[in-house]
Amino acid sequence: MPNPLVSFILATHNRRDITLNTLRRINDCGLDPSRFEVFVVDNASTDNTPDAIRSTFPDVNLLALETNHGSCAKSFAVEHSRGRYVVFLDDDSHPHPGSVGRMIERFESDDRLACAGFVVHLPNGQRECSAFPNVFIGCGVGFRRDALVEVGGLDATLFMQAEEYDLSFRLVNAGYRVETFDDLHVDHLKSPQARLNARTIHYDTQNNLLLVHRYLPDPIRRVYLQDWTQRYRWLAMMHGHRTSFVQGRRMGNRRGRRERADYANHRLSASAIETLFRHNQIAREKASLFEDGVRSIVLADLGKNIFPFVSAAKRTGLSVLAIADDRFSSVTSDYRNVPVIDTERAGQLNPDAVVVSNTSPVHAALTAKRWSVSPIPVHAWFAADARDESEQFTSTCVAVPADTSA
Repeated sequence: MPNPLVSFILATHNRRDITLNTLRRINDCGLDPSRFEVFVVDNASTDNTPDAIRSTFPDVNLLALETNHGSCAKSFAVEHSRGRYVVFLDDDSHPHPGSVGRMIERFESDDRLACAGFVVHLPNGQRECSAFPNVFIGCGVGFRRDALVEVGGLDATLFMQAEEYDLSFRLVNAGYRVETFDDLHVDHLKSPQARLNARTIHYDTQNNLLLVHRYLPDPIRRVYLQDWTQRYRWLAMMHGHRTSFVQGRRMGNRRGRRERADYANHRLSASAIETLFRHNQIAREKASLFEDGVRSIVLADLGKNIFPFVSAAKRTGLSVLAIADDRFSSVTSDYRNVPVIDTERAGQLNPDAVVVSNTSPVHAALTAKRWSVSPIPVHAWFAADARDESEQFTSTCVAVPADTSA
């Protein structure tokens, strides 16, 4: 029998009924059954998940682990997969009919495309997205298998949180494209347990700091260590998980310092840094504002990639009056000596322009929409195309219509 074209891979832990429902929905993906295979990696479930899968879906390839490796357990199935393309799902996500077929067309038309991200829909009409435009969401993404294997696949040691960044960084650094496409869609039945709990704060802090140590060259390594440390401190303060933050910071820095030398050959190149962080693009846009006569701005959103928006403004001669962020203004008064205030107060400063300081396409679009009622010109360079006004967007961490992206 010829190899299937697509391998679906998902991991689960003690979510038997949810997983069975997802397996039923995968069968409705729109591909002929002979063209795909399905792998489930069970993370030492105790609710009879493996037996239920064997009895209900005997054609599913089941890998039953003895310990829980979190969402990164999907990595264990890649070596067993036979598909030319690999699709990662969560145990509660499934692709819309036709999307996988369109994904295949994307790959076949572009040899350098390694990762095709899906637009992720939640039951309440919100959408999930990454804080960076070239980082995928793990509950709905396709890969060219050869490229995935070439760069090492998911790092199973991360357990959960930031594994998408880790893999995206390696793919981009290897010269591949990581993109999200508007015609690829996945539904994610995200549960309340996915909100910012203590474990999420711990792994968000630990793994994001680890990534900085692994991949960022000096001097921007020092910048993002400081920025992301304070970001996760602020998020921990908001949600009452300071102890988890402290533990995650300690473990992330300890492991990161230990691994930095081992990852010396994996530092992001200048072109990869620009693709991911967009420093030069933001600087060019700021210079264009200055040439057009803009002298004072308000930055809207204290996004995960706020640094280039502030630093480029200072280099260009633009005066940053404040950063408008209704969430972070409750836990901090400034970012690098720029005041952080709520949106209402920021609108009273009468800047020449508002710049949406968020590189997350959907969060940038939402922020631009909030500011569109103001007479102040709004510049949202990374905003996704306009959506239906009833739609809202959310992050990979918290189901709220604001950027709390990991």
